[in-house]
Amino acid sequence: MAAPNSTTISHLTFVLVGIPGLEPWHPWISIPFTLMYTAAALGNCGLLLLIATQRRLHEPMFIFFSMLAVADLLLSTTTVPNTLAIFWFGPKDISFTSCLTQVFFLHFGINSESAILLAMGFDRYVAVCDPLRYTTVLTNEKIRKIATAVVLRTFCVIVPVVFLLKRLPFCASNVIRHSYCDHIGVARLACADISLDIWYGLAVPIGTIILDFVLIAVSYVLILRAVFKLPTKDARHKTLGTCGSHLCIILLFYVPAFFNFLTNRFGHNIPKHVHILLADMYVLIPSVLNPVVYGMKTKQLREQMVCALSRKARWC
Repeated sequence: MAAPNSTTISHLTFVLVGIPGLEPWHPWISIPFTLMYTAAALGNCGLLLLIATQRRLHEPMFIFFSMLAVADLLLSTTTVPNTLAIFWFGPKDISFTSCLTQVFFLHFGINSESAILLAMGFDRYVAVCDPLRYTTVLTNEKIRKIATAVVLRTFCVIVPVVFLLKRLPFCASNVIRHSYCDHIGVARLACADISLDIWYGLAVPIGTIILDFVLIAVSYVLILRAVFKLPTKDARHKTLGTCGSHLCIILLFYVPAFFNFLTNRFGHNIPKHVHILLADMYVLIPSVLNPVVYGMKTKQLREQMVCALSRKARWC
């Protein structure tokens, strides 16, 4: 009997199975995931509320903090509730349209967070290397333009991913061995050539995330050169202290990002369940820890937090 024409058949729904091989442990794994997601939501929403209500925090650095908090909320909320539903109730059906929507917002969150970290690197470069022009360079108008550029760049880079997937026929298995939909994970289920998806999936992180990291590294080389020219050790220590929170969140984002990227491309001997568990943690841990880093490393933020919680908040 003749094989069906694969170009005319495509699944309307897919099935997400969570972490393959760890199904008996899903209820237990859901406990730390629930706690971490709750902490991420409360921490980032609290940070946004604090920055919005405290006038002394209406400065470029804290505006960039708030942008990063929005990206963290988008990234974690796009994936974690769906993952928890699978952990609690078993494999979950997801429509093709919903899957594409999740792919878009997942990659939008990751790429926008990288772009925001680059903008924060520029903020620290101006603050350290050209402090006298800081208020004239990073005006509210400039920050609005930077935010618009972040959104437009990310949108233009991620939208093609949706159309690349939409063009593919899916006539084989509809089971996605993952906790959420991602570009290459869905493309691999297609019964057609996915070379374009693979190359685009490789080009996007190289042209955005890796390039952003290189530019941030360049900005810190210039910052360190300026710091070492300062006359006293105290001055050098104080200046580097203003970059502490940014450096920490750079590590929290890029180290897992590069590890996830490399293991997906080259870690063929790593068990599938380890891949999926690392991918689940990758979208959650920065969202949990970023607000903690802000609070620990940024003195002005700590002071305004205490001020907002005290009875004398109206005089702060």
